[in-house]
Amino acid sequence: MRVETDLIGTKEIEKDAYYGLQTMRAYENFNITGRRAHPEFVRALAAVKKAAAITNCQTGELPEQIKDAIVQACDEIMSGKLQDAFITDAIQGGAGTSFNMNANEVIANRAIEILGGEKGDYTVVHPNDHVNMSQSTNDVIPTAGKITAIKLLQGANFQLTRLIGALRKKEKEFDHILKMGRTQMQDAVPIRLGQEFGAYRAVVERDLGRMTHITDELMYVNMGGTAIGTCINADESYVSAIVSNLSTVTGLDLRQAKNLIDSTQNLDCFVTASATMKTCAVNLSKISNDLRMMSSGPRTGFHEINLPPKQNGSSIMPGKVNPVIPEVMSQVAFNIIGNDVTVTMAAEAGQLELNAFEPVIFYKLFESITTLTGGVQTFTDNCICGITANEEHCKLLVDNSVGIITAICPRVGYSVAADIAKTAIRTGASVKDVLISRHLLTDDEINKLLDPYAMT
Repeated sequence: MRVETDLIGTKEIEKDAYYGLQTMRAYENFNITGRRAHPEFVRALAAVKKAAAITNCQTGELPEQIKDAIVQACDEIMSGKLQDAFITDAIQGGAGTSFNMNANEVIANRAIEILGGEKGDYTVVHPNDHVNMSQSTNDVIPTAGKITAIKLLQGANFQLTRLIGALRKKEKEFDHILKMGRTQMQDAVPIRLGQEFGAYRAVVERDLGRMTHITDELMYVNMGGTAIGTCINADESYVSAIVSNLSTVTGLDLRQAKNLIDSTQNLDCFVTASATMKTCAVNLSKISNDLRMMSSGPRTGFHEINLPPKQNGSSIMPGKVNPVIPEVMSQVAFNIIGNDVTVTMAAEAGQLELNAFEPVIFYKLFESITTLTGGVQTFTDNCICGITANEEHCKLLVDNSVGIITAICPRVGYSVAADIAKTAIRTGASVKDVLISRHLLTDDEINKLLDPYAMT
């Protein structure tokens, strides 16, 4: 063991541990979720620390030898190493100070090793004085959160793009298939199955557009603002250069916020990001509802489409196959909707110059983006791509429907059309037969008006 000291007192730390005393205190205080920081967030923290070390060296504040050791340690973390040294819980008090100090201590101790020292000898590299130089938790954590969200959104955008492609393919494949449209679960007027899938494509394209917009908004970071956005303890040249260097380290088009105080106080960009996830999830769940309904049966439901069978649907009913992929997509949506409430409340609860509740915001937002990404991937691969249509059954439902009566309203009037529909429903006769029997229109007019394809 090694002994470390802070303002609270002293504590023994495992000799080989890369984390230090402040991390251990957080580990003991916040045994909340059993989950640690998202791995992408850890990499983002390392990227911020690397950029800060480079910038502090450029300003002459940090010796080059220490900078090089810090940069090497950060590079190792960004490559996926030392993840097990980041032990603080995903939900924690202190506005993310424990996240920040966990990173500072791990990077410092690895840098000490690189320079030939022993872990815990902070005279070589100090977590606060060197690794955290010119920084505060209050600019490091929101910046790392934005970088993480952007990186995760890249995966979500990729999967949504794939989904759009799969929907577009079905839109073309099903363009010739006539079916009944329904409103409020009642027969309405004919529609082409391809048109329905075209509508699904359109709403997902709109979701993708929202994702692109919020990704751009997240590019504005408050690095350089330090504690409350006033840049205290940061050299002017550091403040000017830090975001450019961070952009180089991350490969992202990051920009410094126009008002660093505002960007430190307010987390509305994360609310917007969460709302964007929620909106997309709601749309995908609605599509899932439609697919479950259209595939219901196979003998007693709509049975207009077939979903690809993926697993047995029952432990007791042989031959039953359930729509498990749309079901899981809806469950992803339910989770994201709940997460959005948490993000909203946490962002609202900020006070004066800082919001202390960033940890739970990131926990829920990252979960929303990650689960949406996984949900969309399985939705595309295991559902949309394998959907087939029951064309003849769709046509039969159209032929037997009274919804087509709508097309003759302009010629015979609403009341007459309603009476024809009522008669057809009561007698079981087709709308066409009832219309012919009343001699209101010629056969050619009837055939033209009641052409279901023309109605679409």
